[in-house]
Amino acid sequence: MTRLFSPRPFIWLLAGLLAGCASLKPTPTTRFNPTATRAELPHEEAPHPQNSLEWWYVTGHLRDEASGEQFGIEYVFFHFNLKDGKQDWQMVNVALTDPQGQRFNYDYKLRRLPRLLPDSLPLRLREHKAGKTWAFDGQEGKYQLQAAFTGEANAAYALDLTTTPTRPAVLHGGGTGYENYGAGIMAGYYSYPRLATTGTLLVAGKTHQVRGELWYDRQWNCAAVVNKDTGWDWLSLQLDAPQQELMLYSLNNRRTGEQLRGGTQSGAAQASAHLAAADFQLTPLTYWTSPKSKKKYPATWRVQVPGQGYDLTVEPLVPQQELSLRFFHAFTLHYWEGMCRVTGTQNGQPVTGKAYVEITNR
Repeated sequence: MTRLFSPRPFIWLLAGLLAGCASLKPTPTTRFNPTATRAELPHEEAPHPQNSLEWWYVTGHLRDEASGEQFGIEYVFFHFNLKDGKQDWQMVNVALTDPQGQRFNYDYKLRRLPRLLPDSLPLRLREHKAGKTWAFDGQEGKYQLQAAFTGEANAAYALDLTTTPTRPAVLHGGGTGYENYGAGIMAGYYSYPRLATTGTLLVAGKTHQVRGELWYDRQWNCAAVVNKDTGWDWLSLQLDAPQQELMLYSLNNRRTGEQLRGGTQSGAAQASAHLAAADFQLTPLTYWTSPKSKKKYPATWRVQVPGQGYDLTVEPLVPQQELSLRFFHAFTLHYWEGMCRVTGTQNGQPVTGKAYVEITNR
């Protein structure tokens, strides 16, 4: 590949947002060596000074302990730095999926920070909107997450959750914690694919005591701009039995036909393994067209990992999980991210699980 491709779609989204500002030039962090052979934990989790773009990203399924109702959440803090390290920006996004009511609610905010984020642990990330405080505290898989949605349609939605890691961090890129996204450029990436989670969700005015396992992604040094012709698909799968996880991504340039794919397989009883493009197939089976943006997104996926005997189907629990983020009264970003179920087989035996899928630039 001749261009660097981003490991998550907000590289392209934020790059597009800032493209019109000629004076804003992202620069990579100098705190740690971005071409290191292995990520240095735990301090990679701290904010990286002068970072071009980094994030702390949580998604996953939670269940009401009494009623059995299922819910999905997405909660992420983005940090990026401009003007030679002197200007910090932050974007926060929070979303909640309710399959029982077929509802999807989200909230977000982008702003310039009044001061640079401190390079320290534990994390103490904050955002404020309409009198509400959004918080992301902790480190190494032990987090306190709090957010209350704003606006008339979102007034009865909130989350208050505590997480604990059930196994060590998974370093992507073949165990180094650095993914190669083209032209020899490295971006830091590790995950906690199963965070035991308890707490409360406020959904349509009703409080639910919930429990489940969230997926956490930490990424940094995501400096490059993905061109407008590139579409991005990302999937995280948590299989029930065997207790294994899959992180898979596919980037497709619609103009040139170029494609970049990769991923990681992990599990409680085995070391994580890098998945190259030849190791798996992602095939859209059905599509959903947004009535708002008119964009057409893959809905149901077939996921095949022949070397492990997996033939899986990933399908959304709510079709409408599209986010439309409007900035500066003139620019709207549309993308789809939501909770999905997993069914299928491994070596002919039934398999079930949970997934989150993210799709952009379709």
